[in-house]
Amino acid sequence: MARRPSGDGPSTPATVALDRAGVTYSRHPYDHDPSAQSYGLEAAEALGVDPAEVFKTLLVDTGAGLAVGIVPVDGQLDLKAMASTLGVKSVTMADPAAAERSTGYVVGGISPLGQKRSLPTVLDETAYALEVVYVSGGRRGFDIGLAPADLATVTRAVRSAIGRPVS
Repeated sequence: MARRPSGDGPSTPATVALDRAGVTYSRHPYDHDPSAQSYGLEAAEALGVDPAEVFKTLLVDTGAGLAVGIVPVDGQLDLKAMASTLGVKSVTMADPAAAERSTGYVVGGISPLGQKRSLPTVLDETAYALEVVYVSGGRRGFDIGLAPADLATVTRAVRSAIGRPVS
C-alpha cells in the first residue's frame, strides 16, 4: 500500500488508483469556495504553493473520442499542440456533461487519476521540472500531491509541450 505522507481527505477513485499502483502521494483537503473564479488558483492559494505546481485536468474532443490534457492552472491548454501530440487534425474542449460522464467526476473536481474510462492522456512537459505536482483528488476542495513521473505512469500519459501562458 502507498504511504500518505500528509493530510487526510476522502477516499476517491483517484486515491484508490494510487493505492493500487503503490504510489506514494499526499492528500490535501481544503475548504472550497463555490464562488471561486478559478478552482485551480483557489487550490494553489489554499495549499500555499506556486500555481505553476498545481495542474488542471482538461478534456478535449478529438472528433473520434475524448482525451485528457494536464497543464498548470496558471496557464492554458494549447489546442493545436494537443491535437498535434494526439496525431489528429484538431481538438475542441469537451462538452462538460460528456467530460463528467466519461470520467465519473464533476467539473471542477475532475482528476486525471481513477477515471471511469481510460483516455489518451498528455502531461505538460513543465511538470517534469518539479519534484511534486498537485492535481485534483476527485472532488472540489481536495488535491493530491505526487511525483510527475508517478502521475505519468499511473495515467499512461505522454509528455509534451501542451501548455501556454495566459495571454
